[in-house]
Amino acid sequence: MQRLEKHSSNVYAKKKSDAELFAKEIPDTPGELIEYFLDTEAQEIEFKIARLRQRLDEEFFSHLKFEIGQIRFAVSKTEDMEDRLIELEALQKALQEGTEAYDKMQADLIAAKKSLTNILTSKDIKATKQAVAFMEKVRAAVLKYLMV
Repeated sequence: MQRLEKHSSNVYAKKKSDAELFAKEIPDTPGELIEYFLDTEAQEIEFKIARLRQRLDEEFFSHLKFEIGQIRFAVSKTEDMEDRLIELEALQKALQEGTEAYDKMQADLIAAKKSLTNILTSKDIKATKQAVAFMEKVRAAVLKYLMV
């Protein structure tokens, strides 16, 4: 009985946190998007990168670099400006690494889909078994990523 109650509360908490992730409005401008990411908690950043990947384009990264440059080369710097510079540089690194990882994962999924399509349409049983073994390896790799 306690297990069921614990499971139910975990499911409720998961649904609530998922709803909170989608609740925030997506900003329109690169500057607002930077603030949006700065307000995002560390454990949510991967989700937000995946959700907003299309918005993390060259224009966004150019704006982020511009803001970093403005602070870095300011004539008089305050402590707040130094703190902001550190935050922006950390954000830039996290977003670049996150988008690269997301793009790689997306390419891997597309390749896996093509392989699966080839498996399911293959008439060669030996090749099909080899492809199944490959797909099991891909699945294991994806599970490692999902469990981290």
